[in-house]
Amino acid sequence: MPRPRRPLARTLDLRPPGPAMRYAPFAQMTQAARRPQLWRLALGVVMVVAVSFLLGQVLFGLVMLMVPAGSSAALAEAISRADTPAGMLVLLLSMGGLGVGAAVAARVVHDRAPRSLVGPPPLALSQFLRTGLAAGGAALLGAVLMVWALQQPLQPGLPPLRWLALLPLALPAILIQTSSEELLFRGYLQSQLAARLPQPWVWLTVPSALFALGHYAPGTYGTAATSVAIWAFLFGLAAADLTARSGTLGPAIALHFVNNIVALALFAPQGDMSGLALRLWPFGPSDTEALMRMLPMDLVTLLVSWLAARLALRR
Repeated sequence: MPRPRRPLARTLDLRPPGPAMRYAPFAQMTQAARRPQLWRLALGVVMVVAVSFLLGQVLFGLVMLMVPAGSSAALAEAISRADTPAGMLVLLLSMGGLGVGAAVAARVVHDRAPRSLVGPPPLALSQFLRTGLAAGGAALLGAVLMVWALQQPLQPGLPPLRWLALLPLALPAILIQTSSEELLFRGYLQSQLAARLPQPWVWLTVPSALFALGHYAPGTYGTAATSVAIWAFLFGLAAADLTARSGTLGPAIALHFVNNIVALALFAPQGDMSGLALRLWPFGPSDTEALMRMLPMDLVTLLVSWLAARLALRR
């Protein structure tokens, strides 16, 4: 007698892929994560803070040497507020210390090649370009919709010709800032944690929580500071997911880069962090009511940008 055929559902595995399959490309970053002990990771974080602080002081000292005598106090205030082009550029460049610190910690504490924090460079660049175009379009569309939904007109920022003249400096500075943060939170912390604790919820959430903590600024955002930190946590989760799905930092850097171009160079709140913006929102970062009205649309824009980046990675 012929043997009965088994049902198709028993022949094929029709279950959706689990995290282990979705995040299989991440292995090319975690396999390079040597010496994954948690005490070494804590030591590495201390080294990152020390290197970043030292380089920030060196950069600040060099800038002070180049300004006329008697204007150092005004420049220091401009850097702390980042409401002038010079102050904003110096602040963005100072964030590069985080990336340098992550690279030093990887080499010194973990005997790991700093390049491994990024993944294969050609693949990372290709993924950066693809996801940057997709996520950038979504982020720009979200910003345009928020402008359209405003009941008040935007305020002028930098004059257009000056803004264009500064763009060749602004874009590399934003890229340095975003790449450095991604090197630390996704390249270093996420991959080292994943090498020691393979549960995805750990290495997805812990770096994202630290990223959110770095964005918690009640002195700037007032009572909206917690909501802004929650947004940063969700952004960190999106960047962590893209890193694990792609196996490189390219998509996360692209998502962060295009987000900050829109938020810092195109449309920024008045006051702090507005030094490179072409247009200004009709409120400042301390206007809690206005910020809370915009956050839901910001979250939708983040969701659409993340989905657009995922679609770009599938091509």
